[in-house]
Amino acid sequence: MKKPQSEIEASYDSVAENFVEEFFGELERKPFDRELLDAFAESVRGGGRVCDIGCGPGQIARRLRDRGVEMRGIDLSREMVKFARRLNPDIPFEQGDMLSLDVPDASLAGIVCFYAIIHLGRKDAPRALAEMHRALRPGGRLLVSFHGGGGELHRDRWYDKPVSIGVTLFEKEEMSGYMEAAGFEVERVVEREPYEFEYPTRRVYAFGRKPARAK
Repeated sequence: MKKPQSEIEASYDSVAENFVEEFFGELERKPFDRELLDAFAESVRGGGRVCDIGCGPGQIARRLRDRGVEMRGIDLSREMVKFARRLNPDIPFEQGDMLSLDVPDASLAGIVCFYAIIHLGRKDAPRALAEMHRALRPGGRLLVSFHGGGGELHRDRWYDKPVSIGVTLFEKEEMSGYMEAAGFEVERVVEREPYEFEYPTRRVYAFGRKPARAK
């Protein structure tokens, strides 16, 4: 029996075409993000496969793949996965859930998760990070980005279509605490003010590493 769609999955399915049009080329206008992704690529290149969690149409995976990183991607939205495959035929994409990654323990060299953990509630964010920790090999790298702040937001219309999309805002100290509780070493956390064309929240990027040896 097919699993019923969650509200977030159904919402992103319904706006997928509009979302792809707006966001697939977004990095062209985001030099800060490009610089961080290039640094991440340098840290994982040649080490094995890296997974883009919440990949959307694959713009983050595309950037990393073009810099020599072996990539794959997952997204909760089946329609997003269809677009990602079409736009990036050299990268494997599949439907998946960050709370239950369909990968063996210690099998990934890196994980990048851009603005996907924001769709989890506070009680589920630590679970997702623990699952990412499980999937990474010792020494594996994590880069997670999110909207900075406190509280939650909710969107009920997008591209003039009805949706139900929740967004959790996280303070950088809060996310660092969740990462450390999941077993990561937090290497650095950087932030920037939003670009004029973005939603007006601080953008935060946290770099983590799974220790090479258990402490």
